[in-house]
Amino acid sequence: VQLQASGGGLVQAGGSLRLSCAASGSTDAIAWFRQAPGKERRGVSCISTTDGATGYADSVKGRFTISRDNAKNMVYLEMKSLKPEDTAVYYCAADVTGWGCPGMSPRIFTSWGQGTQVTVSS
Repeated sequence: VQLQASGGGLVQAGGSLRLSCAASGSTDAIAWFRQAPGKERRGVSCISTTDGATGYADSVKGRFTISRDNAKNMVYLEMKSLKPEDTAVYYCAADVTGWGCPGMSPRIFTSWGQGTQVTVSS
């Protein structure tokens, strides 16, 4: 599975961004992770590509929305009410085991995109 993430950028606090992940190949779930400098990579949100079930980290619930377009093999992350602490490199990743969502353990995701930088200024 190959993944291509896009859509990052610089935005002011309270603003919005939409990230896109283009996937090739069969997957069971796609997740977005983020990694800030000096911090571990953590799961943000995930979506099952079979039944559409979703999962969110507590820190983004109510602000971020994940969606999919199976016909286009695309997964989107709509991010609203962005905060400076959302600043990180965002990666999309694919799970082919069926165990990746909603737990979002990075070890389960075997394919990763290149990352896209999101910077939220205060």
